[in-house]
Amino acid sequence: MFLPVSKQDLIDREIQQLDFVFVSGDAYIDHPSFGAAIISRWLERHGYTVGMIPQPQTDEDYSQLGTPRLGFLVSSGNIDSMVNHYSVSKRRRKKDSYSPGGKMGLRPDYATIVYGQTLRKLFPHTPIIIGGIEASLRRFAHYDYWSDSVRKSILIDSKADLLLYGMSEKSIIEVADSLDSGLAIRDIIFVRGTVYKTSKESYLPQKRVNLPSYDAILSDKKEYAKSFAIKYQHIDSISARPLMEAYRYHYIVQNPPHEPLTQSEMDQVYDLPFERDVHPMHEAVGHVPAIDEVKFSIISNRGCYGGCSFCALTYHQGRVIQSRSKESIVNEAKIITADKDFKGYIHDIGGPTANFYDIACTKQTTHGVCLNKQCLSDKPCSQLEVSHKNYLDILREVRQLNHVKKVFVRSGIRYDYVLYDNDESFFKELVQHHVSGQLKVAPEHVSDRVLDVMNKPQRDLYDRFVKRFYELNKRYNKEQYLVPYLMSSHPGSTLHDAIELACYVRDLGYNPEQVQDFYPTPGTLSTAMYYTGLDPRTMEPIYVPKTKHEKAMQRALIQYRNPKNYYLVKEALETANRTDLIGYDARCLIVPNRK
Repeated sequence: MFLPVSKQDLIDREIQQLDFVFVSGDAYIDHPSFGAAIISRWLERHGYTVGMIPQPQTDEDYSQLGTPRLGFLVSSGNIDSMVNHYSVSKRRRKKDSYSPGGKMGLRPDYATIVYGQTLRKLFPHTPIIIGGIEASLRRFAHYDYWSDSVRKSILIDSKADLLLYGMSEKSIIEVADSLDSGLAIRDIIFVRGTVYKTSKESYLPQKRVNLPSYDAILSDKKEYAKSFAIKYQHIDSISARPLMEAYRYHYIVQNPPHEPLTQSEMDQVYDLPFERDVHPMHEAVGHVPAIDEVKFSIISNRGCYGGCSFCALTYHQGRVIQSRSKESIVNEAKIITADKDFKGYIHDIGGPTANFYDIACTKQTTHGVCLNKQCLSDKPCSQLEVSHKNYLDILREVRQLNHVKKVFVRSGIRYDYVLYDNDESFFKELVQHHVSGQLKVAPEHVSDRVLDVMNKPQRDLYDRFVKRFYELNKRYNKEQYLVPYLMSSHPGSTLHDAIELACYVRDLGYNPEQVQDFYPTPGTLSTAMYYTGLDPRTMEPIYVPKTKHEKAMQRALIQYRNPKNYYLVKEALETANRTDLIGYDARCLIVPNRK
């Protein structure tokens, strides 16, 4: 049974007043791949009633379930609303996969802020708690690419009372229990994984770390970079301290992250009674595309210790891996096989990084993650425990279930981690059983200089992976291909680096149809580089391609075979003094004169 979405639902279930009302920017999809579904079902498991208001359009929509006893919960949805709405060129997208019929315009820009402000106007005395990816990554002052400005903490702009960052299962129950006990929302300043605002100095933690003030980071990009570097060091539940950012009239305080879920707790979360589908009220309007890829997929783990500079996962989920038990995953697979629409294919078993199923090293459980050292970068940490044994055991058992024809791994793998494993069993079985014709991998670039900025492994490692992948395909008589994700215009990338990548694409015989321009989204190290022109890790200046024209040239170089890109490629080669690549022999990218 879906959670209540209307007054009639409340009447039918004899609910006089809901404990919480959840306002979301997504259509209501009761599936464990959606944060709103997890949090609402988790609250329900702990005895609280929750109603859902997806994509409200009018004041009447916000009010249809009445005033909740304990508070409103607000999320923009599974994706930041601005990323959802705009491409990297700031063009309005034509499709919203999280809305009925894929229709755009059913959620506002800066959805968390709009929802929070509207609720504050309609319910001035009711607690408002914001969470989800948009709130989590904007919890402090942050560079906003779309307005090209440094915005305040979203907790201020949304007029909310409390912000929950990260995945929040533990935090939301502590907050709910505190409210249920009669504690005022303004006095809930002690829960891990939360951010609160206060004007009382007595409410500031004693052992806190003071970040540069909002006024300071507005006036000096070095202060912004320093602030980001500090925040980046305080994402672990063991080593993190409270952080405080001062504004003119109040303070924003972040409590340390909550402890990672244990395997038992993860199992409990994903064993909740999800309907695993879109609410029928949406399907009556139009199909919600977002369900298609995840309906027959299984989340096996959370967190990521990959440390890619352009990814915000470590800032949101942390670096410590949290995994479900094999029994829980296999049980979900059995539930999937019983679905009337199941055709025999499980689309994915994975997480942020599919083959990061086990914790990076046991020291993390007692000492936390290393503050000045990555588990993976150009070389693996000597303490990294590399094994695919447990993950492979899961894949083997699921693919042997009745009615399962194929189990794919689509959520992405770290190819360097695969190569570091001395036991090649996973690599072999991945090729034999778990590739759907194409395997997506993310080298991102081939210039070692750019890869260093990205905190990615060096090019030679990717070359080794490619070579071994095709050797195994030949051994097992498979016709499968690698689809590399490539990124243009990342901080640190000059035209010379882009040309190096173009030459690599030439030698590979690969014609990429899609190339991702670097997208400066909140919460990433790369975005801090983009805004400040500094690497917060070293405070050294870094080259940033910012103009639309240079970014267009870097992108065109990767897709140099496209006739539409001829003049951009020619200009780029001439600007970089690489006219040796203009000619008629095989190593040239373009001919001298376009016919």
